[in-house]
Amino acid sequence: MRKTIQNVLAEYGSVAVVVYFTLFFIVLFGAWLAIHLGWRPQSVAGNVGTFTAAYVATKVTQPLRIAFTLALTPLAARVYERFAGERAPPEPRP
Repeated sequence: MRKTIQNVLAEYGSVAVVVYFTLFFIVLFGAWLAIHLGWRPQSVAGNVGTFTAAYVATKVTQPLRIAFTLALTPLAARVYERFAGERAPPEPRP
C-alpha cells in the first residue's frame, strides 16, 4: 500500500495532495455537522467537544479516504488538465 501511495504522489504530485485534503475537510465538516445537529452544546467547551469528536471520526475513516484518494486522483488530474489548459509546448519553428 505504501508503494502505491508513493507512486501516486510521484506521478500526480500536488493533485493527489489536493484530492486528499479535499476529502479530509469534507469528511471533517460533515462529521462535525452531523454531530452538531444531533447534539446542541451549551458552552464553548461543548463546541470544542463537537470538533474533537468530528476529528476522531475523521481519523477513523482515514483508510477509506486514502483508498478514495488513490481511486479519484487520476480522474481529478485529467479534469485539472482539461480545465487548466495544460497543453504540450508548441513545436519549435525551423
